[in-house]
Amino acid sequence: MPSLVRCFPGVLEGLAELRADGWRVGVVTNGAADNQVGKLERTGLMDALDGYAVSGAEGIRKPEAGLFEIAARRCGVSMAGGGWMVGDNLVADVGGGRAAGLRTVWVGGPSGRGCEADHVATDAVAAMATIRRG
Repeated sequence: MPSLVRCFPGVLEGLAELRADGWRVGVVTNGAADNQVGKLERTGLMDALDGYAVSGAEGIRKPEAGLFEIAARRCGVSMAGGGWMVGDNLVADVGGGRAAGLRTVWVGGPSGRGCEADHVATDAVAAMATIRRG
């Protein structure tokens, strides 16, 4: 599976801009560790991150706040400092991010199913622009 993925145009540049602005960048993902880490490496995302947490390696899954806390710690920050979660799953990403005390951007469309995102974006690049605007 990792050999099939590509990074969406503009994502690596957007992450570099966030980091230049002083943001710590992490990934919180559900899945098998070898598969998810392989995707991060294949896409070049691994070099753009301060830390990550993969459910298959940690034994907990999004939307559990503990997975977000692991990623934050590996990024060298505390969840008490706030932050953002960008994702395409209303329950795991938006619901999990909100439960962890983060502001959220849902990539996909209007929020629904009782899980309201703070912002909605058409893609990851637009989500990063939302974060940079504050």
